[in-house]
Amino acid sequence: MDSQRREFAIIADYFQRRAGQSTGSTLSENSKSSFRRQRNDVLIGIGDDAAVVTPPPESRIAVTTDTMVSGVHFDEHTSPRALGHKLVAVNLSDLAAMGAEPAWVSLACSLPEVDEDWLKEFTAGLFAALDYYHCELIGGDMTRGPLTLTLTAQGILPLERCLQRRGAQPGDRIFVSGTLGDAALALAGLQGKLELRDATIDELQKRLFYPTPRVALGQLLRNQATSAIDLSDGLAGDLKHILRASEVGARVNLEALPASLAFRANLEPQAGWPLQLNGGDDYELCFTVPESRVGLLESLVRQAGVAVSCIGTIEAQQGLRFFHQNKEVQITGSSYSHF
Repeated sequence: MDSQRREFAIIADYFQRRAGQSTGSTLSENSKSSFRRQRNDVLIGIGDDAAVVTPPPESRIAVTTDTMVSGVHFDEHTSPRALGHKLVAVNLSDLAAMGAEPAWVSLACSLPEVDEDWLKEFTAGLFAALDYYHCELIGGDMTRGPLTLTLTAQGILPLERCLQRRGAQPGDRIFVSGTLGDAALALAGLQGKLELRDATIDELQKRLFYPTPRVALGQLLRNQATSAIDLSDGLAGDLKHILRASEVGARVNLEALPASLAFRANLEPQAGWPLQLNGGDDYELCFTVPESRVGLLESLVRQAGVAVSCIGTIEAQQGLRFFHQNKEVQITGSSYSHF
């Protein structure tokens, strides 16, 4: 089989889904089953020169792209199923921070070789995540090269209801979803920098390899939050993006940083602050809410079953300041940098 036909066969067997096909299964080249559409708004998907979708009336499209590179974002020991899940999750986390409903994704990948077992596991993780969030893979590209995975995700926004980093005002309360630091702690354990309690390793590694994008929360915040961002590079660095865009400052109360039981079982609070502030890979949402809406927000998130924590306040004085028991604290270190 020549290289071009081999490329088309890989796409057909692993990325072009058909009616009756379960997540992670493959099809022979002689399969005659019809293509399966996850969404009715996809008119033309994989198999043509471009995809064609039909967004709802009175809506806008939010678009985001993330790349994961072998040796930079993951190593050869990372499960391909986890890579498929995480590639979807990190993109959908960006859409969640805008308040968008995920809809369509395109995948571009370079592969050093054709490893069918790897492809089966990778696509199982990819499609399980896409199915859960009702997204459809509508196209992409594939070539030979160092292992690199790039996903472009598109989401739907109602007109005039888009969350942004810009918009925080003095007096707004700062919230984060979930807990912080679990993924960073798991990575430190894998790298041999910290020895973790055996009973906590699986839970911590699940947060690293299988993050949960806060899609429903992002949509709930469209009418409540003044600004929002997803926490991919670390709370300290990501919150600074909101502060710069909004031309404000912030006070963060370190004792309010939410930590999981697994995190607390391994580190005392003060020892954990650097990981919670700078570790990254949380994929939670950080957002600001006027004090007048805090009660309504807390009621809504309780109904939605989402845990959020108030960790500080937006201030007019620019800069990010950390406090513990009303005393200012200096935290060393920096959030993840891509270069």
